[in-house]
Amino acid sequence: MIVLAGGCFWGVEELLRKIPGVTNTDVGYSGGASDDTTYNEVKTGKSGHAESVRIEFDPHIIGLDKILEHFFKLHDPTTVNQQGHDVGSQYRSVIFYNNEKQKEVAVAIIKKVDQSGAWKKPVVTEIIPLKKFITAEDYHQDYLLKNPAGYTCHYYRKINF
Repeated sequence: MIVLAGGCFWGVEELLRKIPGVTNTDVGYSGGASDDTTYNEVKTGKSGHAESVRIEFDPHIIGLDKILEHFFKLHDPTTVNQQGHDVGSQYRSVIFYNNEKQKEVAVAIIKKVDQSGAWKKPVVTEIIPLKKFITAEDYHQDYLLKNPAGYTCHYYRKINF
């Protein structure tokens, strides 16, 4: 399990859920000062939480490195606190790791992405330990499955690392 933040959680979840080997996704909030929050607090940018996606995956089918490669293609990891028209710390790019091995993989993938030159600016994605994942309200879960015409600024870029 890994928690990733890369802008509005609806679009991130929708693209990550489709990866072979991903067994479950949930949207929520991570990285804030409190152990409890709501969307109404997070959307102001004042809670310190980022809109995040908890990803469960089968490591026999896909490794964390490949999930992170997908992550770095579906959002712009070179913008601080912004994805598309969504601006604020709640939309920052973060890898919330659970252990040192995940941290090592994250550092290595960021180095690979930067060295590839696929993005014209350096990656600004934060790598920080996961302290708490707060599950978002039910209406946010599987949002784009329930609302296929819903808003998203996420899409896969045709880039390689």
